[in-house]
Amino acid sequence: MRLRTCEVAGATGGQLVGPDVEVDGVTIDSRRVRGGELFVPVVAERDGHDYVPGALAAGAAAYLSSRPPQGATAVVVDDTVAALAALGGYARSRLPERVVGITGSVGKTSVKDLLNAALSPRWRTAASVGSHNNELGVPLTLVGAPDDAEAVVVEMGARFPGDLRFLCGIARPTVAVVTAVSLVHTETFGTLEDVARAKAELVEALPAHGTAVLNADDALVAAMARRTPARVLGYGLEQGEVRADGIALDAELRPSFTLRSPWGDASVTLAVRGRHQVANAVAAAASALACGAEPSEVATGLARAHLSPWRMALTRSPSGALVLNDAYNANPASTLAAMQALAELDVSRRIAVLGTMAELGEVSAREHGRVAAAAAELGIRVVAVAEPAYGGELVEGIEAALDALGELGEGDAVLVKGSRVAGLERLAERLAER
Repeated sequence: MRLRTCEVAGATGGQLVGPDVEVDGVTIDSRRVRGGELFVPVVAERDGHDYVPGALAAGAAAYLSSRPPQGATAVVVDDTVAALAALGGYARSRLPERVVGITGSVGKTSVKDLLNAALSPRWRTAASVGSHNNELGVPLTLVGAPDDAEAVVVEMGARFPGDLRFLCGIARPTVAVVTAVSLVHTETFGTLEDVARAKAELVEALPAHGTAVLNADDALVAAMARRTPARVLGYGLEQGEVRADGIALDAELRPSFTLRSPWGDASVTLAVRGRHQVANAVAAAASALACGAEPSEVATGLARAHLSPWRMALTRSPSGALVLNDAYNANPASTLAAMQALAELDVSRRIAVLGTMAELGEVSAREHGRVAAAAAELGIRVVAVAEPAYGGELVEGIEAALDALGELGEGDAVLVKGSRVAGLERLAERLAER
């Protein structure tokens, strides 16, 4: 989005220092400056103000600052993160009505990617990059939308009660999607019911003319219908107005199905992998239909969809082994789904290299053990990287995991899965090269 720095100052309550210039989008990373952006220095473990000279040298047109300006054009504010949120709210006022917010314990990013594709045949669409879904990512998405955007898809995460309420105050969605309630961030939330209450903040924020797209197969999500003034549209594999029939997988785990909806039916073939992606695709389809897309347009868009990196990416290594890289993040629900996908590959040997599932709190040991038990039932060997709660075969580090795997070839398939702190995407890359 193109803005004058005088607009930025007005939106943030800041003071413009230097010439009034135009900025095109926003970045908080000086390494990602392409030219013309507003650089926002974030004060965290490092002070982003130290990178202002580098951002300007790379072509940033201006910057926010809560320190004395360092030349060029600055907008001086009390708090750069609060100013970024205010700027995101201002950007939202310049966007169309069609803004979709997505939350849930699992599947947020995949639904975001699929919905971006499902909307694109009809409307110029912008969406969150990767999993940028917090107090920084949401305003970055809104300010990063092009001036002629006709639809915007915003992923929204939460680690504490009130997080989604705050993000909704910035993004003001008119369509809200809740994918699931499961054991994620229970270290900070507490019980599943606590997670559900936090996720419901998204649908509670909808206007009466909006639409809540709820997973009808998840009882805790479906119950959120009572907590929104908006119209409710249910989706699922078994329940809901928008469903998938006749699900089939090809040899590389790509699903096809018939989409059923009140707006009509359509045949869908996905390029993304895993049976569990069907529910995500149906969530995206329901949201696109609620926005006014036709079923045929939705099917066309879904067929073109690709997921963000390290999500159900299937490659064949030079040795002939299959590597299923789902290493972006992990929780019990997503890990069980990924192992089910591994079990559906037509191979003779299946191995899951699993890192920790973080932030589970007091249920951590139980849930890691449950995943290990499911692997045993599916005939999957588990190599646990720095997480003894899985039991069995434990290694420390990527090199040790590679040694434990030994020689791999035709007929072997390896799943790599773990929370972000495990960093197992590096292992998946090494396996793909072996």
